[in-house]
Order: sequence, then C-alpha cells, then structure tokens
Amino acid sequence: MATELFSTYSYLLDRTARKVKQYAQRRFNAANYDITVDQWLIIKNLNNANDMNQSQLAEITGKDHPTLTRIIDLLCKKGLTERKIQPNDRRCFTIHLTELGKQRVAEWSPKMAEIRMKAWQNLTEEDYKNLKRILDTIYTNLDEQEKLLPEL
Repeated sequence: MATELFSTYSYLLDRTARKVKQYAQRRFNAANYDITVDQWLIIKNLNNANDMNQSQLAEITGKDHPTLTRIIDLLCKKGLTERKIQPNDRRCFTIHLTELGKQRVAEWSPKMAEIRMKAWQNLTEEDYKNLKRILDTIYTNLDEQEKLLPEL
C-alpha cells in the first residue's frame, strides 16, 4: 500500500512541475518573450551572481552539462549572455550576462513573478510551509543517498 501511495505522490509531484513549466512557457510565448523557461532560469541566476563557470551554473540550475551548453549557445546567439575567457587559463571561461540580458531580466521579472504567483494562489502560508518542509525532506533524503553512491 505504501509503495502505491509514494508512486502516486511522485507522479503528482512530476505532473505539477510539468504543468507549472508548461503554463509559464505558454505565457512567455503569448508575451513574445522569445525565451524558454530553461533559458529564463539561466539568465535569472546569472543576474543574481554574474560570471559563473558552467559547473557552477549547472549545479545551481540542476541542468546537465550538454543541456546547459545548448542553452548557453542559444542565449549567446540572442545576445543575452557571452562567454568570457579567463585570463589566467584560456581553456576556462565564465558565462556573463550582457547588458541586453540585464535589461531583459529587469523587463521580464515582474511578469515572471506574476506567472509564478498563479500557481500559489488559493494556498495559505501554512500550506506553503508544509510543502516546503516536505520537499526539503525529500531533497535531503535523496542528496544523502547520492553521497553514498560510488562515483561514476
């Protein structure tokens, strides 16, 4: 019985995350932002802490390196980010949010906050606290298990 419940909860969690992302993407498209939810995640994090290397950005956003490379390539083509070579090691580079990228973050942030709040309407502060506690526990459980796994 417990396995079935956990399976249902996992399904609901995944379904809800997909719905939030799909809703946000439809709103981005309707507003002609010419950006994906994943691209927004990258430029928003760069706006908070600019000039990160790809490993740092992958860790913060939860993206694997090949996916992140594709996203960064697209953001560079759009002029929102650029790669900066490190002067002390030309093999290394940081990802930098351009002035245009900073302008877009400032322009789009209010709309993004509005989109995010749609998912939270009709929930109380207590609902939020409980959900946060539960999600943090699930994350911690899995993070601790990953530390026990051998390196691949």
